[in-house]
Amino acid sequence: MNAAETALNGTPPKPNGPRVWPGSPNPLGATWDGSGVSFALFSAHAEKVELCLFDSDGVTETARITLPEYTHEVWHGYLPDARPGQLYGYRVHGPYEPLAGHRFNPNKLLLDPYAKVLVGNLKWDDALFGYTVGHPDEDLSFDERDSAPFMPKCQVVDPAFTWGRAMDFRPWHENVIYEMHVRGYTILHPEVPEEFRGTFEGLASQPVVDHLKHLGVTSIELLPIHAFLQDRHLIDRDLSNYWGYNSIGYFAPNPDYLRPRNDLSSFKSFVQKMHDAGIEVILDVVYNHTAEGNHLGPTLSFRGIDNYSYYYLMGEQPRFYNDFTGTGNALELRHPKVLSMVMDSLRYWVHVMGVDGFRFDLATTLARVEGPYDKHASFLDAVAQDPVLGHVKLIAEPWDTGLGGYQVGNFPPGWAEWNDQYRDTMRKFWKGDEGLLPEFAGRFSASADIFNRRGRRTWASVNFITAHDGFTLHDLVSYNHKHNGDNGEDSRDGSDSNNSWNCGVEGETGDPEILALRRRQMRNFLATLLLSQGTPMLTAGDEFARTQQGNNNAYCQDNEISWLDWMAIDEAGRAQIDFVARLLALRHQHIVFHRNRFFHGDIIPGTRVKDVIWLHPDGREMTRDDWHDHEARSLAIRLSGEAGIVHLTETGEQEPDDTFLLLVNASHEDVAFVLPNGDSGAWEPLVDTMSEDGQPEGDVGPHSPGVKLTLGGRSLRLLRLVAKAG
Repeated sequence: MNAAETALNGTPPKPNGPRVWPGSPNPLGATWDGSGVSFALFSAHAEKVELCLFDSDGVTETARITLPEYTHEVWHGYLPDARPGQLYGYRVHGPYEPLAGHRFNPNKLLLDPYAKVLVGNLKWDDALFGYTVGHPDEDLSFDERDSAPFMPKCQVVDPAFTWGRAMDFRPWHENVIYEMHVRGYTILHPEVPEEFRGTFEGLASQPVVDHLKHLGVTSIELLPIHAFLQDRHLIDRDLSNYWGYNSIGYFAPNPDYLRPRNDLSSFKSFVQKMHDAGIEVILDVVYNHTAEGNHLGPTLSFRGIDNYSYYYLMGEQPRFYNDFTGTGNALELRHPKVLSMVMDSLRYWVHVMGVDGFRFDLATTLARVEGPYDKHASFLDAVAQDPVLGHVKLIAEPWDTGLGGYQVGNFPPGWAEWNDQYRDTMRKFWKGDEGLLPEFAGRFSASADIFNRRGRRTWASVNFITAHDGFTLHDLVSYNHKHNGDNGEDSRDGSDSNNSWNCGVEGETGDPEILALRRRQMRNFLATLLLSQGTPMLTAGDEFARTQQGNNNAYCQDNEISWLDWMAIDEAGRAQIDFVARLLALRHQHIVFHRNRFFHGDIIPGTRVKDVIWLHPDGREMTRDDWHDHEARSLAIRLSGEAGIVHLTETGEQEPDDTFLLLVNASHEDVAFVLPNGDSGAWEPLVDTMSEDGQPEGDVGPHSPGVKLTLGGRSLRLLRLVAKAG
């Protein structure tokens, strides 16, 4: 008997059970059409699929229905009497042959990969595993316990929502990204209503919106909000999967972030509130692996639906999984149905949920074909031709843990990429490492050596000093070593290559000189980041010097280590917030700081000046010997805004700007800079990181060309060319 015959001849519903019609194989998932609900589940190797319905509390299974049809490897049926709010799950029958890559076990209730809402939380129990935990044969054994009492349930939804005014597309080069965590951002916020803290509703509150607008960020990038699980080994240590890089559903938001719980409108209302404020919403998404782990992991969804299709198995040993991510498995995006699921998910979050873009975690894994990364992998080609995804922001984390996983600069046109070379260079430079002037200049200029090919633009380089993974900005200047003891791994976890400098004392100190130096170093990092070409990304809390007490891998810390403490913001923190806001106002007002084209160091047509000039502190243009002076830690950068191809508007008109001079001194000693000659104007100071508020100190008027300015050790100064008085 083949699979289709098995389905058609399965156990019929009880006479008084739900009515079941054949339905359609499309779309996948549970779809309310106004009259009933269509259920459709892909499984190429199943022999029978049972739809399990549950009562409103998710405890009692009220019906078990064999899906009556099997079309193009999709099992489907239509329930004319089902309605939104119905809870359900699946049991999938088929061979349990781990050595052949098959792990079907109908004793295990399975989540629908297309479920839009999950109700309830996973309760860890050995019954969740397809094999008998502790058995000498491990996963080759078979477990007959029912997992339903311990599983969350899927819920049928009505997607209707009335959207307000649509947000206009923001050009990439104008973007400033702000990475944040839904829960950690508001859980301690005193101005957010307590019942909404840690949720999308909390992020949509007016105090949060006001802060984001004051800063001047244009996009918020949310750490994973797809439904994810709390790892058993973390719960056993009283920890949690705080960051959320452990997805189990690619259409459903994490239930804990919804208020009211299970109400999708709270997410949509949050998106609308951000759009009304002119702020885009970007999701950090994890399509490279799932929460089911390696061959010894639980059977929760994909593994039990069709393990052989959904996962990237080891060719001659399909019992095991290829693991390019360090998490135990990798999704098999070479399979057309798995690829379709990912594409359907992305389009759903754009079309139905209203988001503006995605940051792809460990994106190299998504483009592995027969092992190595491939620029023409099915996933990359599918995204490139998609009419919906072609109009949203796409950001790659261009590496994974597998062989050949580091692929910075190798993603296709249309993609932006996290640039860890920018991070490392700027950290080393301001720490005082030698021989970094050429590297500093390259990273400051949007890393043209990496991204200036195939018509890519400056914005392809997503520049950052810190991210969720690693030290906060405060800790970067306060610790030489990671302090991850609270993670329970004897500080073996987290990177040892932080390029950090504690400014003289490890951790907290009351020394006013060290504290002043740390604040100045933070201003140096922030100014460098926000004045560099490319797309800057700030990490939430860095604007007021949030600390994680030296923990550089707080993935499991759902507590005060990770949460933003708004009540702890002191006078220095408020000054730093305003410093960031002033820098971003400058960036937004002046196209010279966010050009759409790379510098070429050539004469701008119609002028006598170059688009950028790199100057020695003595005022002359840098020579080859100057660039290779390993002791040098200072230079000046003239950013030309003269009429020319600084920027072209949509109608092709030239958009000139002011001309700026950036003086940079990473040495611990004062350095005298000679302001460049040949300019018919004077240099007006705008930013000086030597001062606590970043403002030029004293009543300092414009300086004439040729004047010497002394720049304090480890500081930065920005000046603008203005017309001479009189």
